[in-house]
Amino acid sequence: MKTLILLALAGLGAQLVDGSLGMGYGVTSTTLLLAIGTNPAAASATVHLAEIGTNLASGLSHWKFGNVDWKVVAKIGVPGAIGAFAGATVLSNISTAVARPVMSLILLGLGLYLLARFTLRGIDRRQLGKPMRKRFLAPLGLTAGFIDATGGGGWGPVSTPAILASGRMEPRKTIGSIDTSEFLVSLAASLGFLLALGSQGINAFWVVGLLAGGLVAAPLAAWLVRFVPPRLLGAGVGGMIVSTNATSLLDSDWVGASDPVRYVVLTLVYVTWAAAAVWSFREYRRERAQEAAEALAAEAEQLAEQERLARTERRAHPGQVAPADDLPVCHTPR
Repeated sequence: MKTLILLALAGLGAQLVDGSLGMGYGVTSTTLLLAIGTNPAAASATVHLAEIGTNLASGLSHWKFGNVDWKVVAKIGVPGAIGAFAGATVLSNISTAVARPVMSLILLGLGLYLLARFTLRGIDRRQLGKPMRKRFLAPLGLTAGFIDATGGGGWGPVSTPAILASGRMEPRKTIGSIDTSEFLVSLAASLGFLLALGSQGINAFWVVGLLAGGLVAAPLAAWLVRFVPPRLLGAGVGGMIVSTNATSLLDSDWVGASDPVRYVVLTLVYVTWAAAAVWSFREYRRERAQEAAEALAAEAEQLAEQERLARTERRAHPGQVAPADDLPVCHTPR
């Protein structure tokens, strides 16, 4: 029961991250499952089975609010499903001794990407909506789907930034379309794992735990993003993923690091993570101050324009008495 509650909390946290950033559910959940010793293929299968439900709920919500471009969903979702099925098949047919460090390496790379992207850049919301081409979306979906299945996550971290960087779709529709198309990816990956593994190593209670937490978090994600800055959240989650998978790699047979090397590397990781968090917070404060200054400047400009129009009106009608609300207030010194 304790494990089920912890998994539900993990699913809730992962979905809150995913709903706020447009990425991170699979990477976060798989990292946590690997940390408690789950078989890599079973961990990815468990997460993708849970994601079928969470992605369906997320997709329906985005569709309701008009955040889905169905042409983009079809162009990227179908190739993504093909890549996910292939990735699930590959991961299921390699030994655990090889699969665990491979998955940790993929997750480490994705964690480094999240940490660097949200620390240095944050989210650029000044994108222009333009038509998306199939020759761009199809290879992107195929690659992201394969990485998503073999790494236990990666659909959002690979697809969302690539589409945002192209400048051809506004952020809300990018996140909505990617979240909706991920339903196809999760479905195909789950089918691939079930055909290759059967139910071997897949704990139905773990799936239920992750799914329950994700379903609860889905409507809360929109609320969370108003209070928790995505830049800080992305840097924090990225650091957590990096530290967890760096530890796993250092302890693996591939590396087999000695204790002194292990301590030095992990110290560097934690120091970097702390520095990234501090930098992200400072940049967030700077951006907020800049936004406030721009808002005040816009308000002052609007007031100046209103005053100019009022003076023009008075010159056009010199005999007309101004309404009481428009008369200047005179302060008589005491």
